[in-house]
Amino acid sequence: MAYSTTLSSSFFLLFLIGLLLSVSISAREPFACDPKDATTKALPFCQVSLPIKERVKDLIGRLTLKEKVGLLVDNAGAVPRLGIKGYEWWSEALHGVSNVGPGTKFGGDFPGATSFPQVITTAASFNATLWEAIGRVVSDEARAMYNGGVAGLTYWSPNVNIFRDPRWGRGQETPGEDPVLAGNYAASYVKGLQGNDGERLKVAASCKHFTAYDLDNWNGVDRFHFNAQVSKQDIEDTFDVPFRMCVKDGKVASVMCSYNQVNGIPTCADPKILKNTIRGQWRLNGYIVSDCDSVGVYYDTQHYTSTPEEAAADAIKAGYFAGLDLDCGPFLGVHTENAVQRGLVSEADVNNALVNTITIQMRLGMFDGEPSAQPYGNLGPKDVCTPAHQELALEAARQGIVLLKNQGPSLPLSHLRHRTIAVIGPNSDVTVTMIGNYAGKPRMDGVACGYTTPLQGIGRYAKTIHQQGCKDVACGDDQSFAAAIDASRQADATVLVVGLDQSIEAEARDRAGLLLPGRQQELVSKVVQASKGPTILVLMSGGPIDVSFAKNDPRIAAILWAGYPGQAGGTAIADVLFGTTNPGGKLPMTWYPQEYIANLPMTNMAMRSSPSKGYPGRTYRFYKGPVVYPFGHGISYTNFVHTVASAPPVVGVPLDGRRRFGNVTVSGKAIRVTHAKCKGLSLGIQVDVKNIGSKDGSHTLLVYSKPPAGYWVPHKQLVAFEKVHVPAGTQQRVGINIHVCKFLSVVDRSGIRRIPMGEHSIHIADIKHSVSLQAATLGVIKS
Repeated sequence: MAYSTTLSSSFFLLFLIGLLLSVSISAREPFACDPKDATTKALPFCQVSLPIKERVKDLIGRLTLKEKVGLLVDNAGAVPRLGIKGYEWWSEALHGVSNVGPGTKFGGDFPGATSFPQVITTAASFNATLWEAIGRVVSDEARAMYNGGVAGLTYWSPNVNIFRDPRWGRGQETPGEDPVLAGNYAASYVKGLQGNDGERLKVAASCKHFTAYDLDNWNGVDRFHFNAQVSKQDIEDTFDVPFRMCVKDGKVASVMCSYNQVNGIPTCADPKILKNTIRGQWRLNGYIVSDCDSVGVYYDTQHYTSTPEEAAADAIKAGYFAGLDLDCGPFLGVHTENAVQRGLVSEADVNNALVNTITIQMRLGMFDGEPSAQPYGNLGPKDVCTPAHQELALEAARQGIVLLKNQGPSLPLSHLRHRTIAVIGPNSDVTVTMIGNYAGKPRMDGVACGYTTPLQGIGRYAKTIHQQGCKDVACGDDQSFAAAIDASRQADATVLVVGLDQSIEAEARDRAGLLLPGRQQELVSKVVQASKGPTILVLMSGGPIDVSFAKNDPRIAAILWAGYPGQAGGTAIADVLFGTTNPGGKLPMTWYPQEYIANLPMTNMAMRSSPSKGYPGRTYRFYKGPVVYPFGHGISYTNFVHTVASAPPVVGVPLDGRRRFGNVTVSGKAIRVTHAKCKGLSLGIQVDVKNIGSKDGSHTLLVYSKPPAGYWVPHKQLVAFEKVHVPAGTQQRVGINIHVCKFLSVVDRSGIRRIPMGEHSIHIADIKHSVSLQAATLGVIKS
């Protein structure tokens, strides 16, 4: 017995030693400045007490040209003689830590990550607080994985391009078609990712893809060859707005330039946008990175330069703190040294690029020694896929679901009357489809943290009869229709889950049309004819779908759009169907009829309509034609009414005291924003929101402005939004502040932003308030 006890103790001791070894092996060693390295620990760039600027200068001064060039690419080389390890810059965190970039490796202690709804779904919540909370969770998991040695700290997210054309395969990654919505999303999500610890960064975010990037592969034109012809007006008024807000309001650490050319110049080689706009006007405090291999693309594919050395030089050189700092891809690593030797670019230009990237690494603490001793150093496997994180993913899905139609009303379903539910459709029991693209890697059994499919979610409320009807979203035949029809005859209610997936819309894959793919519409119509109870249509997609047939069919009782709702999508859909959640989402993009795209090339970048040319215009701001569902549409299980409690009828716009009113106006009375005193100039409105229904609900106030006529303006434009929870029978007062220079301004044909004087109409749901902007000597608000 004594022998046995001793043996057991030995095994236990070996187990403990093995456990400790496994922890130390999986923990990340210092990237640089290892306290145990006597060679480097006394060097200035390792002294945390010194200003980062001095540390960066010291480090760059110690590097050879070859070593410097090795740091210009995403797979940055090690500098062993200075104790610096190699680093992979490319990681992704669009809506959760992703396996798309080579900087992240799933497995072992980190088999997956929390997968939030795709961005287009989360944007439908119109909830900036939620967006920032998601960013905080994603960065917790990113830091935990970094500490475990399986991820980086630089994440090339979010995508804040405008969802300009409904066919774009990557529209799902964006916050939608409105620049103010996209900009607010960008700033909020970036703040969540990067933290609020001053100059120190939790992780470094990157807003992409700059600029006018919204075509992947359409009708023989791909993103690598596309030259986007864009007016100065549309650049300033639409395409650049989210990036400006990301840099100036979100303080993002990086901006990524895109594959395409804009007006004949590759964005990654254009000093006007890299130097003048991003660094000059917006004051980016960080680095500019190329989309992956886009420097090689503009040399090899676009033939923009004659030699690879010229391509490298064009990317890097553009004056101090300008140009490209980092190449996602090998191109700069291969050709920059030769470009320096040929005199096409100077070593000082290379140094300037490194200042920006190394500064970010130092702000991340990568030169501060042991990761475990730094802020966030205690995060580990226990902090990934936590119950709280998964609950937030569920809440985000609930808030993003949009109720498009509710005839009767037929929803919510009743536990008592709808005991058996037929669950039908190609997306009725899917997992990976729910997370869209750029998502965390599934485990072997197909879960990120733990998927709940629509079928499983509904099954928690009622008995289910399941038939796919189509084997996939392509729905190429009707072989399974009969079984689906029979299921609908047996059930008290039918839920049809149809739509799209990454085989229809994805990166490098734009859609051909807006209708349901294959024979899905036929499946829906035949099931509806046979169903003995109410039929509910649930749509899973990133882009809009022309479901006019369902909207107009009285036998289809209700329609929900779930987007790509993330790992908890099935639970969220069921919670809305059965009324546990009162839907409050609003569409972040216009849903057009199929006819809209008939004569509209994706390659035409113009936002404004041209009736004389038969051009319809794009997005709700400029398009006046018929729609299936408009931007901002979304109904609730309760009813809200609005009243303006207080708002000024007149706002004085103070002019720059160095200028006279007469020489700062054009076209009547439109003041250049740069000629006004904008700081603190806002329009404050108090709105009472009353819930007159029987159910508690969250409500989104969408605030639009309609400027005076004749100023190159949109029909209307979103200027503010607020999310408010209002219990049944109660009233909440909501304060809205509209920055006059940012949001009541318009852009003229020369790309100059101006503030029209005169009467502006502020629209909130069915109410309207008129406010007159008047040039003033002092910044006063008159009442």
